[in-house]
Amino acid sequence: MNNDSVPKLAIGILAVIAIFSIYIVGYDQGQLFSLVQGSEAFDTMWLHEFTHDIRHAAGFPCH
Repeated sequence: MNNDSVPKLAIGILAVIAIFSIYIVGYDQGQLFSLVQGSEAFDTMWLHEFTHDIRHAAGFPCH
């Protein structure tokens, strides 16, 4: 493997993780867990509750 491609790959992986993290913190209202829990996930909103204070600190309104 070429040494020049390793940093670009790492940056790409970190960018995907960062975008997914922004989605979880800022926009998820039960959609992610609804894949496993079904409609109950929209009532419990586990990720919303776990990231609630981070949302407000980052400026995302949620209620």
